[in-house]
Amino acid sequence: MTLFVEQLANGLTVGAVYALVALGYTMVYGVMKLINFAHGELFMLGAYLGFTVLVSTALGGALPAGAALLVIILLAMGGVALLGLTVERVAYRPLQRANRLTAVVSALGVSIFLQNSAMLLWGPRYRAYPGWAVPDVRWSVAGVHVGLMQVLILAVALVLMLGLYYVIQRTFLGAAIRATAIDHDTARLMGINVDRIIQLIFVIGPALGAAAGVLLGLYYRQIHFTMGWSYGLKAFTAAIMGGIGNIPGAMVGGLLLGTLEMLGAGYLSAAWKDAFVFAILILLLIVRPTGLLGERVAEKV
Repeated sequence: MTLFVEQLANGLTVGAVYALVALGYTMVYGVMKLINFAHGELFMLGAYLGFTVLVSTALGGALPAGAALLVIILLAMGGVALLGLTVERVAYRPLQRANRLTAVVSALGVSIFLQNSAMLLWGPRYRAYPGWAVPDVRWSVAGVHVGLMQVLILAVALVLMLGLYYVIQRTFLGAAIRATAIDHDTARLMGINVDRIIQLIFVIGPALGAAAGVLLGLYYRQIHFTMGWSYGLKAFTAAIMGGIGNIPGAMVGGLLLGTLEMLGAGYLSAAWKDAFVFAILILLLIVRPTGLLGERVAEKV
């Protein structure tokens, strides 16, 4: 039982990161019907930007640890949001009226470009977040060990996910995004600036991905320029598992994927955890091809 609870806590921690990244995939797909394969690299760049700010500035000494980490996450989110906006303007907007395959090829090209740029800028070796930035506080309850970093990751991810859900479901801006997701032409007839909505999607998604990148860097301490592909693939899987185009589905899919992965690592083998997760995904899609929550057309994003 102790092993189960510990792996559950580990799984929810990693799953919260997957969920934040999966939101970027699902929002772009919901509005543009495009799989943004470059999104994983934006997540990776968020981790690198957070690392660079940490080691290049004196924020750690000038501010309390919590405030310094918040500033670092916000700076990484802002930087990657600007990059996401640039990617939309350069790589996707000129192809809005092209067929989907052309846009997918463009997304793959952007992904390779960003990955190689990161390798040239930060080098091919692993980079490690400084130890002082990671809170070394752990609790033990009935033999179950939980760290402060896990609690912080879950808290930050939960705040961001609930904030996004509120904006999408309870504000006029969210209504405009949902209308654009349903039909671009009808949204234009209603006076919605569809291009601005698409730009906004490419700001929100990469910003969430950057926050996830910093959190994951703090959790595992090590980052690498190839991490965007592996974690991006898992986040994309989480989006499919929950029902791509569905925001709550991406959240549920991310948490479920992380939990299954950690349970597989705990009870089977760390080497087989990915095979275990993808086997469950295949079974799920055979039974329910639209994912756990499905694609709710009227509410999709």
